[in-house]
Amino acid sequence: MSAFEGQLAGWMSPALAKPVETSRETSLSETTSQTIAGLVAEYSTALYRVAFSVTRNAAEAEDAVQETFLRVLRHESRLSEIRDYRVWLVRIVWNIVLDRKRRAKTRPENEDLADHARSLTSGDRPADATVISSQEHGRILALVDRLPRREREALLLSAVQELTTAEIAAALGTTESSIRSRIFRARRELAVLLEREGIVR
Repeated sequence: MSAFEGQLAGWMSPALAKPVETSRETSLSETTSQTIAGLVAEYSTALYRVAFSVTRNAAEAEDAVQETFLRVLRHESRLSEIRDYRVWLVRIVWNIVLDRKRRAKTRPENEDLADHARSLTSGDRPADATVISSQEHGRILALVDRLPRREREALLLSAVQELTTAEIAAALGTTESSIRSRIFRARRELAVLLEREGIVR
């Protein structure tokens, strides 16, 4: 479990500890609490990556993930109706960050390399290689930002979260064929931009 996952799990635990009266209610409450705790453990890092891909800000991404699970708590009665938790959670966090971005209508121009490093997979890599990778990651994200909105959204969900076209279609409320077209156009346009910038992938 990452530090962020641990922090989120600790932050969520008081909200999950609800007083109940009967043994049946206790059983239901415990089951719901275990389900939500499981969702936090399994998806919080992935949701952070999705949020960060839009916000480019660690604190804002963490806030969006916390807000996502707050909404889950508010709608816990619906948990049994959800067929795919990952798509459902991605849709929630995606809408949260886009709503916040629309309200703010601004975005920092300078990218924080420490924030980029957090969005990359960690490993036994030298520090200088990690910084170089973070810088390149920032340049690529800046190029992704230049893509048309629909293509950019589909590509981010495909590349960052590795959702299938069906899952992306469900998250964005459109058809699979539309998503396939958007991803194809996004990759084609991004390849051109990468070549112009001299970034070899």
